[in-house]
Amino acid sequence: MAGVMTYSNNTALALELLTAAGLMGQEVKALSINNEQQAQELKDAGASVYEVTGEYSAADTNMVAEILKQAAAALGVDIILLSSDRRGKELSGRLAQKLNAGCLTDIKAIQVNGTEIECERNALGGAAIAVQSIKSTKQVLAISPKVFKQAEPAGDGSINNYAVEETISAVSVKEIIPKSTDSVDIADADVLIAVGCGVQTKYNLPAVEAIAQSLGGLVGCSKPVATDWKWFSEERIIGLSGKICSPDAALILGVSGQVQFAVGVRGARVLISINSDENAPINSMADYYMVADLNDVLPQLKDAMS
Repeated sequence: MAGVMTYSNNTALALELLTAAGLMGQEVKALSINNEQQAQELKDAGASVYEVTGEYSAADTNMVAEILKQAAAALGVDIILLSSDRRGKELSGRLAQKLNAGCLTDIKAIQVNGTEIECERNALGGAAIAVQSIKSTKQVLAISPKVFKQAEPAGDGSINNYAVEETISAVSVKEIIPKSTDSVDIADADVLIAVGCGVQTKYNLPAVEAIAQSLGGLVGCSKPVATDWKWFSEERIIGLSGKICSPDAALILGVSGQVQFAVGVRGARVLISINSDENAPINSMADYYMVADLNDVLPQLKDAMS
């Protein structure tokens, strides 16, 4: 395989990509765009960093894809590792089209078998795990966040200025308004409380928050609770469309447990479900479950923990 290049505008994820790239036995070339601090951290982790500066915005994914295309050709790399976050998924598709490359996203594990990179991904909506590889020489691989640890300082890296050819973007970015984000990361929670539609009313949330605080845990939710009901930010979504969590204990409140959600908590050491439907799929994977109305249970549970 030829060289490997990594890119993410998120420094934490960029450091994770360095760890993944290190498995491939090639010199790691990391691209950084208008981020001097990131370039320094990647250098400290041992990467050969190519720093691009100019009037480029990470929000313009088509422009970023063009920069990556030019860099891949100039640096002689065939494999580009991206982060499989929301922006990275869009970028991977755009870049693969420009390079005429094969593309895989949401990669959960990789193993190098000779010249072949075998990638594990969820399949059939998360009901199975597939091992897939790309046969074409040029490959774009988007790695799910937190699959690999962040690369630690190792020294021996370098920072090189890299100038791209002048390109004209089809998108004119007039203003960038930072999106409000949550201050917690449920993927790191030791105790996770998951809220689903079975909680029924927002008036039950103070009890849920009190229970989480008593247990030293964080509150996450199923997708409809965030996207339809707007009770929580999208950073709190658990499952294929959100975060994959592996807490010591997960308390699942009013979530039916369809496979798209279940993949997000099946790594829990202990899983407890409370649901009014005894046939809810989540009950079949729970270590303990209770069939009950949450309107009755939540006040009692809160009082028991106060």
